[in-house]
Amino acid sequence: MDNGAIDDVDRAILYALQADARNTSSGDIAERTGTSDSTVRKRIQRLESEGVIKGYSASVDYQRSGYPLRMLLYCTASIPERGELIPDILEIDGVVSVQELVTGEQNLLVTVVGESDSDITPVAQALLDMGVTVADEVLVRTHETTPFGRFDAERHEGD
Repeated sequence: MDNGAIDDVDRAILYALQADARNTSSGDIAERTGTSDSTVRKRIQRLESEGVIKGYSASVDYQRSGYPLRMLLYCTASIPERGELIPDILEIDGVVSVQELVTGEQNLLVTVVGESDSDITPVAQALLDMGVTVADEVLVRTHETTPFGRFDAERHEGD
């Protein structure tokens, strides 16, 4: 492996960890990839140190945990500042993610969870206080994710 290139073994590791990092061992991945357990562990360490794997987290069902509202706030910030604002926005109580958008008038997508509208309103106010304009709000009913399919060699054999 040269220059940090991602190969089929790395893709298989990434797919397996996205599917279920908690219950997937390096031995399980080694068996699927035809490599050794130690090779998989070394690959995971390299992927972590290179920032390909940014961390591990729990996927929380906010509704079941008592926070039934998930609101997407489409925001506009000055282009030179938008990236710099992200850490401060993530510090606002109720904000669970921020995405920097590079096309369109709105250039930040802020995801907020809460019990009621009274939990969302202070977030919008905090954004305004930072000089960010909230252009649109969207209430989300469900949110599901899946591992990136291109990392699954079995799905892309013969491509």
